[in-house]
Amino acid sequence: MTRLTRIYTRTGDDGTTGLAGGERLPKDHVRIEAIGAVDELNACIGLLRAQALGEDIDRSLAGVQHRLFDLGGELAMPGTELLSDARTLELEQTLDLVNADLPALQEFVLPGGNEAAARCHLARTVCRRAERDLLRLSRNETVNSASVRYLNRLSDLLFVYARVLARQHGGIEITWEKDF
Repeated sequence: MTRLTRIYTRTGDDGTTGLAGGERLPKDHVRIEAIGAVDELNACIGLLRAQALGEDIDRSLAGVQHRLFDLGGELAMPGTELLSDARTLELEQTLDLVNADLPALQEFVLPGGNEAAARCHLARTVCRRAERDLLRLSRNETVNSASVRYLNRLSDLLFVYARVLARQHGGIEITWEKDF
């Protein structure tokens, strides 16, 4: 099945973009902002996955990318729900498993440590923005609450993965120092 035969359509030259059902919205509409933030998050995770992460983390993040595409589909087709709380539960189970091997935090973690950890922290911050955009949209339109929970938990998972990645290959996690 061919989905795109041509990349440019010129229909967006007037500052609007189309949803899956054909409705056109201004490109700065809150729904389009949410779609863009989810797309940006997916790109950040793709960039992160270009690093040597280990098979378990890479496979987990591959699944996340597919779920984010589902979320983009929900946003492009108002009234559609593609994510369920079962997906959030999957993230929680992974979080519990991965976090169990990490030392308790004594201070706040600074983004960095190595390139993979820094990219993971960047994805986490974009995830938080996507969550805020979804919440902003939900103030005026119906949004799948399971998707909001998914993004909330995903940002937690990205934080934990950043901690793991900072320690890879003998690296260290960088923490905040009050009087630095």
